[in-house]
Parts: sequence; structure tokens; C-alpha cells
Amino acid sequence: MESLSIKIKISDRIYPMKVQPEDESFVRRAGSILAERIRGYQKKLCIQDQQDLLAMVAFDCLVGYLKMQEAAGTTTNQLIQKIERWNDSIEKTLE
Repeated sequence: MESLSIKIKISDRIYPMKVQPEDESFVRRAGSILAERIRGYQKKLCIQDQQDLLAMVAFDCLVGYLKMQEAAGTTTNQLIQKIERWNDSIEKTLE
């Protein structure tokens, strides 16, 4: 499949990108969310330096990612424990 040429604005700069058609909506949505978060930090912390704003947004995103990763790991461990209990029950029933 051919890639699309799009432009995404990040912190007052335009970045040309080539993306797969199926990824375009994700890339555009990510650009919108990034712009919202930058504006949020600008208002909340009264920061004007674009590099500082991008650093804060990157840090915030990484914290969110780590939280999601931990939650997913917890859910996976809970499912594994349930399956092991079911397996034990099945083995006891078959004995």
C-alpha cells in the first residue's frame, strides 16, 4: 500500500510525514492530543518555552504509559491465577 504524505503541526512547527493510510487517523489524533496537552501545560504552569513544554508532555506520556503497562501486567497476572485455579479444579475433578 502506498503511504500518504501529511503534515502535522507540533509546537508551532510543521512536520511533513509519510504514513500508511490505516495509520493516518491515529497520527492526526496523536497530533491533536499533543497540541491539547501543550496548551494545558502552558496555561497550568505558565511555561512558554516550547522545549520545556514538549519535555513535560513527553514525561507525562511516559508516566501514563508505565501506568498502563503495570495495569495490563496486573490484569494478566490475575487471569493467569484464575486459569491456574480452574486447571487445579479440573484436575481434582478428573482424579
